[in-house]
Amino acid sequence: MRNLKYAILGLVNREPMSGYDIKKAFEDRALTSFWHAEHSQIYPELKKLVEEGMLRFDTDIRGEQMEKKIYYITDQGHNEFLSWLKDDVPIERTFKDIFRLRTYYSESLSEDEFLKLLQSQLNQHTEKRDFLAGIMKKEFNNKAPQKGTAELGDYMVLDGAILRENAYIDWLQNCIKLYK
Repeated sequence: MRNLKYAILGLVNREPMSGYDIKKAFEDRALTSFWHAEHSQIYPELKKLVEEGMLRFDTDIRGEQMEKKIYYITDQGHNEFLSWLKDDVPIERTFKDIFRLRTYYSESLSEDEFLKLLQSQLNQHTEKRDFLAGIMKKEFNNKAPQKGTAELGDYMVLDGAILRENAYIDWLQNCIKLYK
């Protein structure tokens, strides 16, 4: 299943966007709290979506040579997106977490080695939580938007991501206490 397809269709369904705007949405919006896509994934997917009739684009000329494609969702793309959006799928069997796998086998490390890894993970998750909290403050001033808006969906996933990071931080702090 091409999940990136639906992430892009959803963005363009909200508003027409350039490839650059789509790339930025994966870097500095609520979307970054749960989904990531590289430039090298986005542009081939945009090409496929245009070929499949899900998106169309207009070329905007800037200056004498600068071309910028602005993507729009087609009726076909909108219908496909809504069909996907309404599909109630079961949760994934297991979320894969490389650090938890390493923790599972931590008896093979010295106490100092494992404590360094725990502290590094704690620092990274704290930094990520603080980054997400900064987006929450900047975009929403920590207040939930009105029902029925795109902003409320953004707010809810961002809130969930902050809660997820707080839970991970709590778990890491407990691991450090157990190990000391």
